Amino acid sequence: MHDRNEERRDLTLATAGVQLRAAGDDQATRGFAGHAAVFGDRTAIGNPLTWGFFEEIAPGAFTKTLAEGDARFLVDHDTRLVVSRVSAGSLRLSQDEAGLAVDADLDSRLSYVADLVVNLENKNVTGMSFGFRTVKDDWQTVSVQTSEGDMEAELRIIREVQLFEVSAVTFPAYEGTDAALRSVGMALAARGDAAAFDRRAAHRPELLDFRHEPATATRGTDATQPGETTGIRQARQMDLLAARYRLAR
Repeated sequence: MHDRNEERRDLTLATAGVQLRAAGDDQATRGFAGHAAVFGDRTAIGNPLTWGFFEEIAPGAFTKTLAEGDARFLVDHDTRLVVSRVSAGSLRLSQDEAGLAVDADLDSRLSYVADLVVNLENKNVTGMSFGFRTVKDDWQTVSVQTSEGDMEAELRIIREVQLFEVSAVTFPAYEGTDAALRSVGMALAARGDAAAFDRRAAHRPELLDFRHEPATATRGTDATQPGETTGIRQARQMDLLAARYRLAR
């Protein structure tokens, strides 16, 4: 289960620059090195021209959390599969010019770590990811060139995060609609912009499930009154679904 405030972002292993190191003569473990996040790399979260946005991670976004936190290195975000940990000295996280650098020990006495090494070598595990909570972000409007001319989209710049974990993952991309929808919904919830929710929910009514504050009343209704939040929210969802699928209401 996801923590309701936790977001995740992914990289392919090629982008992460992952390398496996052989064990040295004086150690029993192999090593893992790469990047779990890349600074300034603009990524599409959902469809930026309708219900999503573009996103970049700003240099220095991990400064405070690396000084204060105790992140773990997991397999597929599974807390039962702990590969290494900062406080144990087996996981070393830092920021360089590229992004969030990961250097971890891989102790093959743990069966799932031995499996991870083989899966990395055989390219069965093909990505890196990190779990985090956004502490500070900025939103900007950017121009996007399309086949229909220039269009406007929003760019989210993440300035500071609280890092929970980094993971080697089997599925490193956002093609899954559920993952993208969740990412957009959580970002909008943290932003607290009702107009932004309404604008995107016109394309994806499911986003209203992530809204913390009462939904806006539909046309022809009065302002939300105490005790009416659920009814108004359901009515709005039905209206948006009807508009999306061109159904009569």
